[in-house]
Amino acid sequence: MMDELSQSYRELLHGSYDCVDRIVLNAYEPLLASPGGFRTWWRRLHGGSDEELDNTHLMRLAGRFSRRVRGFAKSQAIPLIDCSRGDRKHAIAEDYLREHPDVRGLFLILVARAVAPVWEVERSGKGIIRNLEKRQAFVNHYSFQIMDAEWGHITIKMSGHPPFGAQIMVNGHEYVACQAARRGLPYTKEGNCFTRIERVGELAQVAEALSDPRTVGRLSQLCERWIYTACLCFGLDLAEQEGSDFRYSYSVYQAEYSRNLIFNSGGEMEQVFQGLVDRNRAHLGLRRIRTIFGAKGRSIWSRDRRTSQVAITLERPVYSVTTFQLHFGKLTVKGYTKGERVLRFEAIVHNTRALACGRILERFPTIISKLKDILERALSTLHYVDHAFISDATLEQLPAPCRVGNTRVGGIDIGKPRTRTVLAAVLTLAPAPFGFIAGDLAQAVRELTGRAMPAYDARRAAYDLQKLRGKDLVVKLAHSHRYQVTGTGLRTITALVVLHDKVLKPLLAALSKPSETAQLRARQGRKPKAWSRLDDLYQTLRLTLHALLGELHIAQASTIFCG
Repeated sequence: MMDELSQSYRELLHGSYDCVDRIVLNAYEPLLASPGGFRTWWRRLHGGSDEELDNTHLMRLAGRFSRRVRGFAKSQAIPLIDCSRGDRKHAIAEDYLREHPDVRGLFLILVARAVAPVWEVERSGKGIIRNLEKRQAFVNHYSFQIMDAEWGHITIKMSGHPPFGAQIMVNGHEYVACQAARRGLPYTKEGNCFTRIERVGELAQVAEALSDPRTVGRLSQLCERWIYTACLCFGLDLAEQEGSDFRYSYSVYQAEYSRNLIFNSGGEMEQVFQGLVDRNRAHLGLRRIRTIFGAKGRSIWSRDRRTSQVAITLERPVYSVTTFQLHFGKLTVKGYTKGERVLRFEAIVHNTRALACGRILERFPTIISKLKDILERALSTLHYVDHAFISDATLEQLPAPCRVGNTRVGGIDIGKPRTRTVLAAVLTLAPAPFGFIAGDLAQAVRELTGRAMPAYDARRAAYDLQKLRGKDLVVKLAHSHRYQVTGTGLRTITALVVLHDKVLKPLLAALSKPSETAQLRARQGRKPKAWSRLDDLYQTLRLTLHALLGELHIAQASTIFCG
């Protein structure tokens, strides 16, 4: 574990492991991507002629695909289900696997409509091809559910229309489970999660192997093992595939990388995660937080579970589930609890083009490495924000002017509303994996203030960033116009925001009404149900600070500071 957050809770952990989760590969024939290439392939398929290249024969290919799939499913007693809109195909396959745990190979076919590229031919009155173009259309897709001996449950979704584009969906946890079973490693698996591991180090090594460059070969072999003989054969038989030289190439479309922290106590894990979310949801802009309350609470002590269990995927699960998400375009950082004692953090890329490192299958290790860096930066950011700190020397030096290169800039006055808003906006942008630009800061400030600062633009944001750079709170990335918040800067900015918003402001607001404080001192009776330890601390501070200011004869003047 390299991130600061995982290190800070290592004494509470039984172990941890990193794992590549969901992998989605695109399968495509490069020759069929262009009109000229498609005509070349069609001529190979039809003995050098393209006289039959028209919409009717293209539709006949799609119809033949459908008839062959349904006929094969009927002859082999393989269930084929026509899904309606909104049906979760993966959940249907999981339900089938629970009832038939010993299936091997192709065990289920699901049919649903989705958007896919199809070719459309326009011929002249004399039969000459006038136009050949590719357009998007809703067509039938066939999801072939396959149980592979090495990778477990995989899904290949293929369009029945030329160019027969396909997606291969695999899961890293399924691969690790298969490999761990081969090596004799004991584990307990609940859904897509290892909840109990006796030899954590060995299983972590198996999971780490998915980030190895050799995984490229394993994924390629997996695709070649099934896509031609179990999927494409319904559209083109083996002779037609060989005669037309139809060969797929593969690219990485989506990927997920997770860090799984296994706690000794489920109760401690719940306290840690809920505390992280409650303390930092406002600072980091955690707007998408969802809690599904479970049937029971997590145990304080770990339980010995040696038999694998199936996770309950109902509206009310066994344990309460809280999740948070941070979105950065096509990238998402997600945190949630799994099982009884596992806390998982994920970095997800919904389209690998966002990583700007290439998409072909050979770039898979680089993609995973970038996801790992994004996840570690997000967790370190969460740790720094959760452990805010500011020294008295830093507090005194902040208002002083400074220099950035040859430019003299002003200091940071926390008493100004604009400065406080800028600091809060910088915190929401801190987890951004590739930094942020001045325009992003301007937009974040306008979102926080609403109509209060409509004129705050990128030019004003750039000036404020200059001041933050002068105090080493923000650094400018080399050869770019992007900025990143330093670890020390995160702690300092968070401390300033928390001290003003959560300590000084509420206390001074309360002290401005001495009569209410006197009533609070004399109040007796039962506390409200929602009363927390934080409320106790606020009440103690309020009474003590009121007495101190009264002793210093400035208690009545507290309204000045509040205003």
